[in-house]
Amino acid sequence: MWVDEKEFTVKKFHYVIRTASEKDAKQLVKVRWQIDGETENLDREQGEAYLDEAGFLKIIKNDRESRRNLFLVAEVNDQIVGFSRCEGNGLKRTDHKVEFGVCVLKDYWGYGIGQNLLNESIQWADINEIKKITLNVLETNEKAILLYKKYGFEVEGILRQDKLLSDGHYYNTVVMGRLQNQVL
Repeated sequence: MWVDEKEFTVKKFHYVIRTASEKDAKQLVKVRWQIDGETENLDREQGEAYLDEAGFLKIIKNDRESRRNLFLVAEVNDQIVGFSRCEGNGLKRTDHKVEFGVCVLKDYWGYGIGQNLLNESIQWADINEIKKITLNVLETNEKAILLYKKYGFEVEGILRQDKLLSDGHYYNTVVMGRLQNQVL
């Protein structure tokens, strides 16, 4: 699916959030590669589960045609600096929900990009009668957990010792969910 393009200005910093298009595939390869190397908050290390341009083209096409998928990009001066996805499936028992994921280049943290990608995704989900949004977040990403709670997400469970990080320690993953039309 798609949403209308929106412009944001935060701390005198201007960016656009819009639906991903086929022309974004090449940039997305580079952005994802860079983001995966900048933080341990994601599931992948840099280079793992590599997606090439053809892979992104396939995802973008599928997401635009699916009534339960949404792929958004955040752009600064025609350069993608972050993206998010809501992904559902066609199974009847779980057709009412989508899983949300977001990532933003480290140089662009602090400008509300992740928050606005989340907000746009929630608005899209509510309009399209998606009853539940789920996500996973590393327990050490306290800022993200607070943001998700602000937007109505609740902790639904903990996956104990779920991620092995570079310090050699295992960390928990927090499973969170938001039911449709929860009050902010």
